Amino acid sequence: MDKKLVIIPTYNEKENIEKIIRFTFSLGDYHILIIEDNSPDGTADIVRRLIGEYPDRLFMEERTGKLGLGTAYIHGFKWALEHQYDYIFEMDADFSHDPYDLERLYKACSVDGADAAVGSRYCNGVNVLNWPMSRLLMSYYGSTYVRLITGLPVRDTTAGFICYKADTLRAIDFSKIHHVGYGFQIEMKFTVWKLKFKIQEVSIIFKDRTEGTSKMSKGIFSEAIFGVIGLKIRSWFRKWERLG
Repeated sequence: MDKKLVIIPTYNEKENIEKIIRFTFSLGDYHILIIEDNSPDGTADIVRRLIGEYPDRLFMEERTGKLGLGTAYIHGFKWALEHQYDYIFEMDADFSHDPYDLERLYKACSVDGADAAVGSRYCNGVNVLNWPMSRLLMSYYGSTYVRLITGLPVRDTTAGFICYKADTLRAIDFSKIHHVGYGFQIEMKFTVWKLKFKIQEVSIIFKDRTEGTSKMSKGIFSEAIFGVIGLKIRSWFRKWERLG
C-alpha cells in the first residue's frame, strides 16, 4: 500500500486545524505532518492533543517562528523522504483546498503517470469562489505573466495544492530553491519542469477561507511575481540535472 503524507504548514490556524485534520483522516489512509511556526494562538497545543488520538498518523515539526512557506515545505519534504513516503502532498489548513480532491491528485500521479499533480484553479476556466475581484485578477494575470516569462506549461503557477511522487522530490537539489514566500510555488513547478518531469493539472474549485486570517498580501504576491525574472535569468546559467 502506498504511503501518503499531507504536509500542512500552520501559523495561527486554531479555528481550522482540528477540523482539517479530522476531515482528512476520514477520507482514507492519509498521514499528516504539521509544520508549525510557533503560532501564538495555541495551534500547536491543539495538534499535540490530536497526536494523542492519532499517534501513528499525525506528526508535528515545530519551528522557532515564521520562517517562510518555502522553508516549511522543504522541511516537510525532507522529513517525508526520510520516513519513506511514496506520495507527498501540499495542502492549506483553511479548507480553501478541498480535502476530497486529494484522491484526484493522487490518481493523477499513481494511475495517470504524472510526476507532480497540481490542483489548478485556472486550467478549466476560473474556479475561485469568494475572492475580491482585485485579488482574483492579480492571481490570474500573475500566472499568465509567469508563463510568458518562464515558458512553464502550467496555467496555475502559484497553486499550493500539489501531489509529488517521492522520486520527483528526491531528484531536486533543495539548496538551489531560492524563494521562501509564495514564489516558492512557482520555483518548484519550474524546477520540476526543467528536470523533465511530467506535470499534470487537475481542475479544482478554490474557496477562500471562512475562518482565521489569510496570510496572503499584495507584497508577498508581488515578491513572487517580480522574482520570476531572477528565476529565469538564473536558469540560463544552471545545468539542470536530477540528483541521484
